[in-house]
Amino acid sequence: MLTHDAWGAAARAHAERADAFTAGHRERRARGERHAIEDFLFEYYPTKPSILRRWHPGPGAVLATGPDGPAPHAQWRWYTTDDDGSVRLDVAAFLAERAGTVGYVVGLLGATAARPAATGCFGLHEWAMVYREDEHRHPLPLRLGGAGTDAVVEAHRIRCTHVDAFRFFTPEAGPLNTLQPTRETQPALEQPGCLHANMDLYKWALKLGPLVPGDLLLDCFALAREIRTTDMQASPYDVSAYGLEPVAIETSHGKAEYVRRQRDFAARSNGLRARLLDACSRVSTGA
Repeated sequence: MLTHDAWGAAARAHAERADAFTAGHRERRARGERHAIEDFLFEYYPTKPSILRRWHPGPGAVLATGPDGPAPHAQWRWYTTDDDGSVRLDVAAFLAERAGTVGYVVGLLGATAARPAATGCFGLHEWAMVYREDEHRHPLPLRLGGAGTDAVVEAHRIRCTHVDAFRFFTPEAGPLNTLQPTRETQPALEQPGCLHANMDLYKWALKLGPLVPGDLLLDCFALAREIRTTDMQASPYDVSAYGLEPVAIETSHGKAEYVRRQRDFAARSNGLRARLLDACSRVSTGA
């Protein structure tokens, strides 16, 4: 049981943290501007800043009523109000609609965490997305130009394991990949060395909704934002306009730096996977 003062303070702190994360995006949106790195998390994972600032206590927590009545969660989907005015997540109602989602996420995250991190891709998925193409996804110049970018792709072995990166490969880059990931093979191929798989923890946290405590959702967002920055630094795009140095994966020094960050992200992402799996386990147990 969380007192009115306790859950109120937690909700306010969560909203403040979320607002700090989304301030730049909200300001740019008001001006009609775009940021090729930071706005990705709101476009590729379509959600609104208002969703991020909504605090969920997680399964098992009970929010005591206050002087103004029950907690606002009483009006939210999947919550129920007890006779004394306290509010909690209705586990049975949640699982009635989302049991399939919970089961899929548990299977995917568990299988991913059980595998060793593969660190030989060097972020070449972003290079394969522009290979032999004149039109690019982001309004940024290519650091090595078109011909130089194509030469880097052709000089390396492409080993992308993530379906949602692979599906953006150009038609000529697709056959160069050593794997042909599909949605069906995703649980068998996902591994913690993949930057996209680790960014996706934010997606799974969103899909699990009120099952995920607010601090865990924002921790997943924070890691995804950090990974996205590295993803673009290691890409063929020139990100100097954003005050960032490249991780030049076409060089031995750049490869070493990419792998160093990759291993760090793998360890930290597995920590978040464990917390997401724990939240899923508590809901399943509660049901």
